[in-house]
Amino acid sequence: MPTNVFFSPSVRTEQFLYEDLIIEGLRLYGQETYYIPRTAISDYEILNEEYSQFNDAYAVEMYVANTEGFEGEGNLLSKFGLEIRDQATFIVARRRFRQLVEVDQNEVEAERPREGDLIYLPLSNSLFEIKFVEHEKPFYRLSDLPIFELQCELFEYSAEKFETGVYGVDQFETKFASRTVIEIQGGQSGFYEGEKVYQVVQQDQSDQEGIIISAEVSKFDQTQREVSELNTVNLADLHLVNVVSSDGGVRNLSAEYGNIIREDENTDSGWSISKVYDLKDSDDLYIPSDLDDYADNTQYEIDADQIIDFSETNPFGEVQEQ
Repeated sequence: MPTNVFFSPSVRTEQFLYEDLIIEGLRLYGQETYYIPRTAISDYEILNEEYSQFNDAYAVEMYVANTEGFEGEGNLLSKFGLEIRDQATFIVARRRFRQLVEVDQNEVEAERPREGDLIYLPLSNSLFEIKFVEHEKPFYRLSDLPIFELQCELFEYSAEKFETGVYGVDQFETKFASRTVIEIQGGQSGFYEGEKVYQVVQQDQSDQEGIIISAEVSKFDQTQREVSELNTVNLADLHLVNVVSSDGGVRNLSAEYGNIIREDENTDSGWSISKVYDLKDSDDLYIPSDLDDYADNTQYEIDADQIIDFSETNPFGEVQEQ
């Protein structure tokens, strides 16, 4: 028997009203979040891994469906240290996300949230990764699907690049990325967090452009050492992340390459490198105690150096003479 032609659950005006009420409810009871699209920058075919970067963040209201706290397995003390496995469910209106996609010059390409993209929740200063997007819940109420339900897990940093312009998001890279710590001296003005610096390596006299070793400042700690009663030399510890070489080689900043250059101003900073710290010099330089009291990364690195020779850069060729 056919349905009654005088009553229809898919009246477009009622669907608009229902969707308007949902958006209004999200703005009243939801949280201000940032949707961060993922961009793949390279593939590592040997281990089937993908390196990613996040270049922008878009503010949008979402409702946190976990009313009694984050779900998941919680905090686990495993043999690799403390693991936090929080899970959260976010609800976003389809129309609001569609408006986000239609913004000019953005990096959101899909018409729905994608698995692998991130959500930053300023309320708890947490970064979540989207694992699954449920698009049929609630199931065709008024013959419409007005929301996306995003099932997320706490994001675990693994060498991704963040250039979103939102400090709360970009700090995950400056805090958790692999860092190089150097002692510098002689300069007058310090460096700020996120500043880009570089050095130029001249292979020989015919090499006009040279190889550029660039890095990003994570932390700047200044000290002073008295040389005589009338003279002091400014000393500082400079923490660097994302140290890369323009030729793709494994290189690091060194005292042999001259003073550090500020990328923004393209001028000599006046700071010269006096020492490149090793893991054995100070554990706190690489894993600050106020960052993670349970992290064992430094100890693993020290123990591994006693077993494997990491100074060899070409394990598949002939052994290099030291």
